[in-house]
Amino acid sequence: MDDLAWLTKAVELSRRCPPSQTAFSVGAIVVDAAGNALAEGFSRQDGAADHAEEAALRMLSNDDPRLPTATIYSSLEPCSARSSRPRTCSELIVSAGIRRVVFALREPSIFVAGEGANVLRTQGITVIERAELADLVRQINAHLM
Repeated sequence: MDDLAWLTKAVELSRRCPPSQTAFSVGAIVVDAAGNALAEGFSRQDGAADHAEEAALRMLSNDDPRLPTATIYSSLEPCSARSSRPRTCSELIVSAGIRRVVFALREPSIFVAGEGANVLRTQGITVIERAELADLVRQINAHLM
């Protein structure tokens, strides 16, 4: 599958999020260089404070040798600030060693100023925005926007 197909799967995964008036519905999938899904997650998957990238990365060991060549696909730009956990999704991605991130929609400034793409780029991570899926992400999160 290509970037658009994996990202579409991540967006569809976000539909599984329990509703919230205080957080976005987001889906994330980690895919290795061979095109195999390694892990997936969605917001509030195991608890009210779970973010999608966090839930997916929690399923993998930080020393997994596939991570430096993996891509994480997220329906929404990984967070760069949060109050519910000590580490942001951007920080978790950097510490996991993932070098490529693809997302559909920049984080709207409803809860925090979305700077995840910039944070990741400053760490040398390739960041790709596929805005052609942004309207679908907005529809899934219409309760907040």
